[in-house]
Amino acid sequence: MMRASIVALSAFVIGLFALVVVYTYGRFGRRLHGPPSNTLEPEDGATELDRLAMPLLAEHPGLNAVSLLSDNMAAFAERAMSARRAGRSLDLQYYYWKSDLTGRLLTREVLAAADRGVRVRLLLDDINAGLHDRMCLSLDAHPNIEVRLFNPSRARTDRFRRGLEMMLRPFRATRRMHNKQWIADGRLVIAGGRNIGDAYFDAAEQANFRDLDVWMLGPVAMEAATVFDRYWNSQVVLPIGSLRTPRKHYLPALRTKLEKIAATAGGQHYLTHVEAVVKRNALPPASAKLHWASDVKLVSDPPEKAFLQKRSNWIMRELMPVLTSAQRDVQIISPYFIPGTLGTTEIAKLVQRRVKVAVLTNSLAATDVAAVHGAYANYRKALLKSGIVLFELKAMHEFGDPQRMSLFGSRGASLHTKAFTVDGKTAFVGSLNFDPRSASLNTEMGVLFTHQALVEEVEAVFDEETRPANSFRLSLDDGRLRWHDREDNQPRVLRREPEAGFWRRLTSGIIGILPIESQL
Repeated sequence: MMRASIVALSAFVIGLFALVVVYTYGRFGRRLHGPPSNTLEPEDGATELDRLAMPLLAEHPGLNAVSLLSDNMAAFAERAMSARRAGRSLDLQYYYWKSDLTGRLLTREVLAAADRGVRVRLLLDDINAGLHDRMCLSLDAHPNIEVRLFNPSRARTDRFRRGLEMMLRPFRATRRMHNKQWIADGRLVIAGGRNIGDAYFDAAEQANFRDLDVWMLGPVAMEAATVFDRYWNSQVVLPIGSLRTPRKHYLPALRTKLEKIAATAGGQHYLTHVEAVVKRNALPPASAKLHWASDVKLVSDPPEKAFLQKRSNWIMRELMPVLTSAQRDVQIISPYFIPGTLGTTEIAKLVQRRVKVAVLTNSLAATDVAAVHGAYANYRKALLKSGIVLFELKAMHEFGDPQRMSLFGSRGASLHTKAFTVDGKTAFVGSLNFDPRSASLNTEMGVLFTHQALVEEVEAVFDEETRPANSFRLSLDDGRLRWHDREDNQPRVLRREPEAGFWRRLTSGIIGILPIESQL
């Protein structure tokens, strides 16, 4: 009897404590929201970006200038160039921003823009800011920079308190902002799959991501700005200054660190590329074709997805009709591919209608999240039996193009591109994976366009990455998986997960039998 009373009392105290935490968190959040602000609208000729954009837009009224950025160095240089050309605003929205070589170099460009009077709004998801607030607080100390965090924790310096808070509100804590966009002067937009960090810009020592961004100029920029403002002013976003007390000495210390890293050999390697782009004195990327398109749309989940609200606006509800409308073929690139039972059924329906469906994802050796591969592996046989063509990117590439080599000469590769094409007419490039996390837990965004030449470029990326030198093609042999490629120009068939070590295979296998697919 005594033991039962103690258990009941303990449960009551824990429950009461949880309610108090949740209640105070809600009141805390409501009190400390920052003042609303909106995009500073472009003015003809007001800034350098305005002046460079005007002749292009005047020649193609009502159309969008669009280029695909597949080259990692170009993706870095175009961001840095736009920060240097900006004279009005930088609105930057990312899942994470690493404090590594390229992350710090881009931070340096953003800080230099703020020093010139450019208003900077930096919106980051909290899951990767977390206990590493120093850079964000340093930037926030600048009078022209404000940093806000999506769905932040109140615990900024204590790992135990942070963990406890996540346990007490698990359904909200797992909801993250996966969006990625860079908006300069409300004119130029770069949106797609890249976060800010070395692995996205060929500066990582071990492995670098194969990724894709969309560079845009024109009416679509206002769509991007509307999405950014909606997030910036949403109830799930808080200023970092409301969460931790700023330290005045942080900013000077950050400036010193940024200048030191810029002076290193690695820093000079990247800044030399930026200087070359700036000297061109032109906006369209030199490394990519420029296309003019009318049917370009920025699609996004609403920030309220973090509150389990407004389901009708979810991005998948807009994209699924595009996919299921296919008459000829569908090509999907998704680094984390967990179709689920429903997705597998929908894909099978397409194949039954004689639509050719081909999917490229990471192999176990190439993926940076082995847990996701464990869940994906459960669907491979069913997908192959349904008739789809399935490819897995290799971990090691024999790069023929020296521009694809990393700063450190690493040949490691991991797929991070998130894209699909339908019938050679329509394509999507963005942050969305084909997995439960993107569908239900994360907020996502991307660019949907109907333009044959642009779609052909996305298809060319798919064709290149699925060559036998770069990927394995999977098949079934008497119910067993086989991986096909070529070695010494001869066909090769492998009978187990290629290039993956014992511990990777073990981790993937264990995850595959655990009931955690909805969180992956």
